[in-house]
Amino acid sequence: MRNVSTHIKAILLLGLPIIVGQLGIVIQGMADTIMVGQYGTDELSASSLVNNIYNFVIFFLLGISYATTPITGSAYGKGDQVEVSRSFRESLLVNILFSLLVMVLLTLLYFNLDLLGQPAQIMPLVRPYFLVLMISLPFVSGFNALKQFAEAVGSTKLPMHMMVASNVLNVVLNVLLIYGMYGCPEMGLMGAGIATFIARVFLFISLLIAMFYGKRFRRWTREQNVSATMKGCKHMTKVGFPISIQLCLESASFNIAGIFMGWIGTIALAAHQVMCSISTLVFMIQYGIGAAAAIRISHFQGRREWDNVKRTVRIAWAMGLFTALIIVGGIYLFRYQITGIYTDDQYVQSLCFALIPSFILYQLGDCTQIIFANSLRAIEAVSRMVLYAFISYVLVSIPMSFLLGIVLGYGAQGIWMGIPFGLSTAALLFIYEFKRKTRNLC
Repeated sequence: MRNVSTHIKAILLLGLPIIVGQLGIVIQGMADTIMVGQYGTDELSASSLVNNIYNFVIFFLLGISYATTPITGSAYGKGDQVEVSRSFRESLLVNILFSLLVMVLLTLLYFNLDLLGQPAQIMPLVRPYFLVLMISLPFVSGFNALKQFAEAVGSTKLPMHMMVASNVLNVVLNVLLIYGMYGCPEMGLMGAGIATFIARVFLFISLLIAMFYGKRFRRWTREQNVSATMKGCKHMTKVGFPISIQLCLESASFNIAGIFMGWIGTIALAAHQVMCSISTLVFMIQYGIGAAAAIRISHFQGRREWDNVKRTVRIAWAMGLFTALIIVGGIYLFRYQITGIYTDDQYVQSLCFALIPSFILYQLGDCTQIIFANSLRAIEAVSRMVLYAFISYVLVSIPMSFLLGIVLGYGAQGIWMGIPFGLSTAALLFIYEFKRKTRNLC
């Protein structure tokens, strides 16, 4: 039986590179928001609208890629090298095909953006930014597949290195293209979009090359006698699609809250974007811990070590709560400095301060649902997660945000106060489902 310190060390060794890589994504998003916010409030509002839509899309595509971890991790835990190689091909194929499907749906949305009822003055900024992010999606999905595969076989550092390099490239291009420095054209929000597109292309291609020629991976990526199968792709989809829906429903509680904010005005929409960017910092760290736990759990599942599955979940949960407490405390203490980085608009900053209590309140539920959701994915117990997510976010979180913010007139604070209700409901339901699935396993 592995002791607690062994589990903590293993989660940290796997999780820290994931956290660093995820923090790189947060920093990239923060850099976009900060630079766009300093450029103009209308640009920040337009960025908020588009990013709320694309956060929903990114979560959907990310959910498809999450199927790679339990499928590849279980095969790796059993030592089945052929199935590991096959899962690499199936993951890449399934993820890219889904990104193309999503692009078709986004094209339909593009021609109906006016129906969202957002401020008219930001729409000329919204449309080109929307398009350039859309064409980057196949590269996002390709990278997701490669990243999840690498992590499933226990290699979390390589994706981290590529993500850090991509983030540096994105920030440099932001400086050049948003503000028009060093002879580059001043493109404002569109410059941020082009920078993101180039960084995403670089991220996918660089990781693909590294995995085809790296000594650790080429026994799987360059295996000539293994090909994707229809059965394997269907299984990948069967596991990934419910995860995608669950993530989308969770994201919807924030994205639809963003639409409600747009009904109030550009100040509320800008404040929502700032607070979402800050809250993503905590989420990504929790995700790193949850993802590391999921990798460990998938390996233990492959070897049928159920005691270690349960212990890993408990330890990861405690680690997540401890980390959330420290980070949220730091954000509260330095709230004036942090919001000031994003924007010098006093009205936006004041509204951000008003949203902080809701931000602090939902951390317990968010941390818990992240850890237990990852644990359920790792043992492929995903069928009921869609129902639980529907209850938590569609029936609880979104209606509460609408009721408190719009109907009862509490405005932006009321909209954000609805979010903790949904996250706490999800946390309780995911705990119940994990205990139900593992009750008789030992």
